[in-house]
Amino acid sequence: MTIYKIEYIQKGKLKSAKIKADSIYEALKEFKKKHRGIIKNIIELKEESVFEKIVSNFIFNSINQEEFIAVLNQLYVMLDAGISIDIALSQTIEGIKSKNLKKIIEDIYNKINSGYSLVDAFKNYEKQLGIITIAMIKLGEESGDLASAIKDLSGILTEIEENRKRFKKATRYPMFIIIAMVIAFIIVIIFVIPPFKAIFSQLNTQLPLPTRFLLWIEWAIKEYAVIIILLSLIIFGILSFFYNKNYQFHILIDRLMLKIYILGKVIKLAMIGRFIYVLKSLVKSGIPIVNAVEISLSIVENEYLKNRLLLIKDEIIKGGSITDGFKNTELFEPMIIQMIRAGEESGSLIKMFQKISDYYLNEYRYIVDNIAILIEPLLIAAIAGFVFTLALGIFLPMWNLTQAFK
Repeated sequence: MTIYKIEYIQKGKLKSAKIKADSIYEALKEFKKKHRGIIKNIIELKEESVFEKIVSNFIFNSINQEEFIAVLNQLYVMLDAGISIDIALSQTIEGIKSKNLKKIIEDIYNKINSGYSLVDAFKNYEKQLGIITIAMIKLGEESGDLASAIKDLSGILTEIEENRKRFKKATRYPMFIIIAMVIAFIIVIIFVIPPFKAIFSQLNTQLPLPTRFLLWIEWAIKEYAVIIILLSLIIFGILSFFYNKNYQFHILIDRLMLKIYILGKVIKLAMIGRFIYVLKSLVKSGIPIVNAVEISLSIVENEYLKNRLLLIKDEIIKGGSITDGFKNTELFEPMIIQMIRAGEESGSLIKMFQKISDYYLNEYRYIVDNIAILIEPLLIAAIAGFVFTLALGIFLPMWNLTQAFK
């Protein structure tokens, strides 16, 4: 709970009041119920504790993307109906469930009421909402058609979110199989294999090599489980540190990711398809091509691909053609380059971008929808190896029991 000092004008005199509330928005609501006068300034008197700030900063860096899209859709409907942006925001706040997103929208609402422009109010949350959001809000504010800009923004974010959800859904079954195999392997090693060791020890008979290998794994897990986990965490931490701090290492890992079977192709199609889709949408909305390329690059999460796609912007700035920029990246097929050249020469570049975007989207969806079939040979090989190892480790000792008794 925070104490807010609200300065207001009543009958020509400057007065103040203190209100205890969870947020500025709640404090304003409480103040307006009393109808005291015109608000001039709001001052937060009680700050959060250090612990509260750490927790807030840790959680506040992300928002619920689906709920944010729902908020954008609500804003579009109200703005399209002629409702002002401040009233639209105040009405939208009431239905937001996510604490982080609600706090952001509340602050934007308060800044607008304090005289900020809409884009300046949004700029403070570029990290949470994305550079695309800021660009589209700026476009809508400058063009005077904020409703259309928010509608386009909602469409862009919806397309990106749907592709992410499609990939997660497609990888759910393979991940379940892998986890089940790991659990089964651990159960067999810990509970099934050890009894054979006791039996053969009594018979003074050496266990077969596959069984000794499984027993060695069981011994390593029991004796050094904590050390193995700690070493794994340390290695992961070191790799994460270098990945985040060392740019060259970051690019190296991202480039290696593109070489992984199936996964690399999915990442490439998703990143390039997303780039083209957003680029098309921004150019269609009226944003200059150089700015559109720069904004579109912000949603490419693979640094290696981002570096290659950056050559498009560099080529345009130098005065070259868009076609040459795409060609310099060495990421696009000759067919795509020809389509861009045809669109650039005929003045129908947006139309060509739409076709290229559809091409990448269809390719991405085909691979994702059939990912279980494509990696089925790998899963079968892994299961076969798993079963074969366990069979040798378990049945060979049983076959040797007769010889041992003799």
